[in-house]
Amino acid sequence: MTRPSPIATDVPFDTDGVHHGHLVLPWSRDDSAWGTLRIPITVARRGEGPTVLVTGGNHGDEYEGPLAVAEWCARADAAALTGRVIALPYMNPPAVAAGRRLSPADGGNMNRIFPGRPDGTVTEKIADYFQRVLLPMADVVLDFHSGGASLDFVPLAASHVLPDPGQDRRCAAARDAFGAPYTLGMVEIDAVGMYDTAAEEMGRTFVTTELGGAATSRPETVAIARRGLRNVLLHSGVIAGEPEPVPPAIHLTQPGGDCFHFAEADGMVEFLVPLGDTVARRDVIARVWTMHATGVAPLEVTAKMDGLLMARHVRGLVQPGDCLAVLAVPEV
Repeated sequence: MTRPSPIATDVPFDTDGVHHGHLVLPWSRDDSAWGTLRIPITVARRGEGPTVLVTGGNHGDEYEGPLAVAEWCARADAAALTGRVIALPYMNPPAVAAGRRLSPADGGNMNRIFPGRPDGTVTEKIADYFQRVLLPMADVVLDFHSGGASLDFVPLAASHVLPDPGQDRRCAAARDAFGAPYTLGMVEIDAVGMYDTAAEEMGRTFVTTELGGAATSRPETVAIARRGLRNVLLHSGVIAGEPEPVPPAIHLTQPGGDCFHFAEADGMVEFLVPLGDTVARRDVIARVWTMHATGVAPLEVTAKMDGLLMARHVRGLVQPGDCLAVLAVPEV
């Protein structure tokens, strides 16, 4: 028999109006023996209609999503809705408070730990609540990401390439409706344990983003996040109105593993190609300079395919195995 979730909430999910509150998780630790972890949540509802679940702060060093979702919560108006929005700007509070990808509570990566466990670590317990309580309520899921402290991306909305044609079309349509400058049919290195995968395996329409990175936010990427959140609510039918006009997106695809380029040695990295530029196969994307000796030529990282530099490593130093660059193919 599966144990019930230890998380309780003080907000109603099925009552009309705007309700601000918390998910409350008992959390015994050195500085608070009978402490709790409080995860802010807003539930806004009016009548019958679709449910959109919106999350930021899955990783704690990615800021566009939390800023967009927090502002939406502050301005939520149930009278403007047909259906329900469940919004959590800080899905993983310990990681957000620390500005880290992984939770300092247990070292867990929220986006690699699903379906979670009700009797597991803090991160596993949060994931379990999403898996068994929140995701089953949702028709559409929007989960904000950016590159965090180690990566920077062109601002994009993404849906995964899915085996079910109908679900694939639904997710792609919601992705396109988001209105980011770039859209991506995404292929993960490893999708096991992802929040994305949990939602998609339930048949949900799932949209994610990568809106910049470098462990900061930019005015333009926050504006994209806020506009995109409204656009997804419009597309889902939860609110009425017209989307703000934007230039046509550049659609990107990932044909395979050659999109990903990894460091083969440690050193100081020098990028020769700006983010968003195109390269041809065998072009030098970056050089890695050893810090162990002088008079040594750098290790060149060459493109394995023609493509657009969609993402790049941010930090000036790399280790073997670090993802240096990700290419994608722009649709002509």
